[in-house]
Amino acid sequence: MSTSVPRTATVTDRLVEANRAYAAGFTDPGMGARPVLRVAVVACMDARLDLHAALGLHLGDCHTIRNAGGVVTDDTIRSLTISQRALGTRSVALIHHTGCGLQTLTEDFRHELELEVGQRPAWAVEAFRDIDQDVRQSIQRVRTSPFLPHTDDVRGFVFDVTTGLLREIAPNS
Repeated sequence: MSTSVPRTATVTDRLVEANRAYAAGFTDPGMGARPVLRVAVVACMDARLDLHAALGLHLGDCHTIRNAGGVVTDDTIRSLTISQRALGTRSVALIHHTGCGLQTLTEDFRHELELEVGQRPAWAVEAFRDIDQDVRQSIQRVRTSPFLPHTDDVRGFVFDVTTGLLREIAPNS
């Protein structure tokens, strides 16, 4: 006689159930993959940033690329290159935010991982102390990428998680 052990629902189970409810009322919006506003937004993965609400965006308006810190890495450049060259975006908005977790880390994080798991990560942590300077670095990385044909409308911002306001960061000249 086999007895099944009841499984405690996980967060992923909750997400799957929410998807079923969403799909029950879903209708195909009939749009293509090209963003209507021809913009790509690069932002931190922080759960406090509701980018669509904060920027007045709707489904289909933009490409959204998120990672820890909103840092412009090789993979970010890869996504932006596909966004521009294959899917027609022309503008890039870079959004960092106050109280970012990367401001509390250092590159020692990689060394600690190596000691724990026996292998050093190939990626950099990209930790930073000065958020404005990190935004400037991100702007520069986008503007100087040889893979991106559209670099004339690249702007960087810091989102304040307590007020919801964006503060624009002037690039290095």
